Amino acid sequence: MHQSIKYIVITIIAAFFLVGCNDGLTMQRYFVEHQETNNFLAQDVPISMLNIDESKLTAEQREAYNSVKRLNFLGYKIDSTNVDVFNSELAKVITILNDEKYNELIDFSYEGAKIAVKYVGDDYEADEFIIFGSSKDMGFGIVRVLGEDMSPEKMMTLGQLFESSNVDTSQFKDLMTFFK
Repeated sequence: MHQSIKYIVITIIAAFFLVGCNDGLTMQRYFVEHQETNNFLAQDVPISMLNIDESKLTAEQREAYNSVKRLNFLGYKIDSTNVDVFNSELAKVITILNDEKYNELIDFSYEGAKIAVKYVGDDYEADEFIIFGSSKDMGFGIVRVLGEDMSPEKMMTLGQLFESSNVDTSQFKDLMTFFK
């Protein structure tokens, strides 16, 4: 009797592990698998590299800024020799972002590029934000925004802050010239 209870407990624990393991492709796994692949550029950016003068921020802006810890960028540059690979990689990213765990914050087109901002979490707290842009002429780029106590409302505040601030882009030369 004691042996069969032990067997049942072990079986239940094993079942939890097997059910809990997700074999699907995640954005994090996609980043890791492609960070050193041809035509991809990967860059980790701590939020401090943006050189934002915190003394000029409102309390709401400061809270939004401090909720973000780092940004991960992964970009794929298209050229005439890799259109099929581009389409395949683009389809993988779109499949990942169509997962129900990604909530849509905003989706729009700008100068021929499609841009989407999605997040994992709920309306009050998000684990990560994804900014995804793609263009048939240049390629695609994904920015993972990682932090603590983030929310969609804070990210909208942060977006407005970046629009109005003078961010030093010299630290992002590789990123800025990647799609040119």
